[in-house]
Amino acid sequence: MSQATYNKMWADAQKDIDIQLQREREESSRPEIDLVKAFNTLATFYIKYMQIFRNLEMAHDQLVHRQKRAAIRQVLDGVIGRILEIKKEMVQLENSEFHYIDNILEDLKLLPEDIEVPIPRYFVKEKLGVLQEREKLLDQILLDTALQVQKPDKAMTIKEAVKVIQVSERARQGRCRAAFMKRIYLQDKRERPSKLHVQTGPSPDEAATCIQKVWRGYIQRKKTEKMREEEMIFLGMTLPPHLMATSISQLGAGEGNAPHGEVQEIHEEVFKEKLKEMEGLNIMKTLQDQTGQCLIECRHIIGRFPDYPTEEAGGSMAMLSERTPKEVAAELAVKREMALLKQAQKGKIEKEGKEKTKAKPPQKSGDNKEEEGWKMAPSNFLSILEEGSSQYKVVWQNRDEEGDFLQDHDPELIKEKMREEVEEEIRVQVDKVMQQKLEELKLAVDGEISKKQKKGRKSQKTKATMRKRIPEMEQDLTPDRTIDSLYRELVEEGLIIKAKTINLSDYVGEYNYVGSVLRQAGQEPVPSPAHVRHLIALYGILPLGSQTVHEKAPLVKSLLLAGPAGVGKKMLVHAICTETGANLFDLSPSNIAGKYPGKNGLRMMLHMVLKVAKQLQPSVVWIGDTEKVFSKAVVKVEEEMNPKQLEKVLPKFLNAFKAPDRVLLVGTTNRPFDANPKPFCKVYQKIILIPRPDYTSRFVLWKHIILQNGGVITNLLDISCLAKLSDGFTQGHMIQAVQDVLSELRLLQMTRKPLRTEEFITFLARQDPVYQEEEKTFKAWYNKTPLGKAKIRALAGSKKGGKGSKEKVKN
Repeated sequence: MSQATYNKMWADAQKDIDIQLQREREESSRPEIDLVKAFNTLATFYIKYMQIFRNLEMAHDQLVHRQKRAAIRQVLDGVIGRILEIKKEMVQLENSEFHYIDNILEDLKLLPEDIEVPIPRYFVKEKLGVLQEREKLLDQILLDTALQVQKPDKAMTIKEAVKVIQVSERARQGRCRAAFMKRIYLQDKRERPSKLHVQTGPSPDEAATCIQKVWRGYIQRKKTEKMREEEMIFLGMTLPPHLMATSISQLGAGEGNAPHGEVQEIHEEVFKEKLKEMEGLNIMKTLQDQTGQCLIECRHIIGRFPDYPTEEAGGSMAMLSERTPKEVAAELAVKREMALLKQAQKGKIEKEGKEKTKAKPPQKSGDNKEEEGWKMAPSNFLSILEEGSSQYKVVWQNRDEEGDFLQDHDPELIKEKMREEVEEEIRVQVDKVMQQKLEELKLAVDGEISKKQKKGRKSQKTKATMRKRIPEMEQDLTPDRTIDSLYRELVEEGLIIKAKTINLSDYVGEYNYVGSVLRQAGQEPVPSPAHVRHLIALYGILPLGSQTVHEKAPLVKSLLLAGPAGVGKKMLVHAICTETGANLFDLSPSNIAGKYPGKNGLRMMLHMVLKVAKQLQPSVVWIGDTEKVFSKAVVKVEEEMNPKQLEKVLPKFLNAFKAPDRVLLVGTTNRPFDANPKPFCKVYQKIILIPRPDYTSRFVLWKHIILQNGGVITNLLDISCLAKLSDGFTQGHMIQAVQDVLSELRLLQMTRKPLRTEEFITFLARQDPVYQEEEKTFKAWYNKTPLGKAKIRALAGSKKGGKGSKEKVKN
């Protein structure tokens, strides 16, 4: 598709954003008493934002224009953040991580694929070079430490070697014979025409006809090529001849957007240098004259030279804003007075705070909350969306781009942006010069002496007295070591491992199409793999991929994946790392056993992990078999491993994660009921219970796994029968059965012996399924989690309300 298509896609998305913002303003102004209606409103907003997200992501990935991509990126981050905020409110209303909105999708004439969370491709594309270098470094360290062995070349047997030699020799002989026969044929061909030409030559008319035929064909081909080129230029599918020379930089447009970023950076640097050369001296002279004039006018008004604003206050910008010198002087005087008032009122404020803490807080009445109804929580991203919408209307909506055929960058916009940066750089230099001149003027005219040294001593004393205690996990225990040396040590110790290249789309599974129907009937539907994939994208991938989203969206520090063995928990951990380009730290009890012994060793290990994870963010800290860390009783076999050593330190480690740190703690467990629920649920903020796949997902999985392993599906293989008979088995069981059946010998026999259903059932029956008792144990454990308890309380309250209303009707 052409650039015009993606420009239209962007324009349509901006129109949808304006409509959505208007609807949100209307909804936020009035409370909603009916919680079901409130949830449907939120679900509709969620679906609309998800459609906008998909369109913006596609436009951002395919557009070449750098400044357009930057404008879309701002709005895209805002949309992602708003989706996460709406998701949080939906969870609070339903007390469940899984939502079944198939009835709303049906009303909107949409498919479940339309609300599949797209993974922005810029997460990896923008730092592809850094990721490739880091991967090479990791492979090299693993090879040096013998933790990873290069795959040896497969040795051939004598029979295989003889066969290869025979094939090569026969091929050589065949080529030689073919070349020999070709020479004989050409020699005969050269001799035949000369003999025939001597006997009978072509007539002049025949020769003229032959020449005319060749010439007319040549002329017609040239005309056709020219007409095709004109048509392609008219349709905008190719460049006109005068722009063909400048199109070399656009040849790699389909391969990725990284080269365009490099080209744009080069353009920006060139414009910046030219602006400095052409306008730098004039800007510096203008700033110096304006600042000097302002200082002189201030002295005429107040009788002395004012203090120069500090760099934190804005420097000369604070003086040169749209204010008169009198207002500047008055503002500086007010600031000095306010500083004195703050110090005087400090003791008074502390006394008032103590009195407030002694006073009893008023009790909240539940009746008032019910009468008020539900209101949408304030958002951190609506302002970003409004700003992006206004910027689009001002800059891009009515912009004439007929002359910009290449659509790679806009020089005027780059100049405006670079001019502000150049002015800021020059202003810093001017401030230093003018501060020195002001001190000289004060000394020469007013006789004042600078008191910076005394102030500096006082500030150092106040800083020393006001210094706060640094938390244990945030103390720098390795100030003399570089990040590279820490990274190498963690790799050598096996704490940093190489993530497998697995995309989130590889976690195959269908959507539950009858979820809302089952809930209306009073049954809780089983979440499908599509729902799990949805949550992993929202809680794990989107916040880690974008710095803006991670800082302003609801903060998720930790994530627990619980479920039977074989449902794909580890696969999802590797998918998070692949989609975001994150480092993977393995703090599983079996992996850290005996590596950093003692309390100080454990502290040093966590410090190194935290320091490297923050510096090389995004990062994922994975704890496999995490129930052993919080286990009620340690098994005798695992006493030497000391799996509970992280139990007390892990909450402190988690508290060291701040909003700017794109670090996620992910735990996986197939026996969560063995852990103490209170500390376990306190560490893991989000808990996702992954069940075994349902029928529709198993049907899709059997097809996918068989084809992936080289199998061929025929009428003799009943996939529906396999999906029914594999009820109770997980994805891991199915993969193992397929790999056992499709051996090398069986793949060779595929053409004459097609696959049959009973082959897979035989191998599947040898494995133990997930029994109903185990499923009930998982459900009972989940009901003890905070979200499970909240849902039970909500259901109990709704039942009581229903009974009360029935009694009133009877009376």
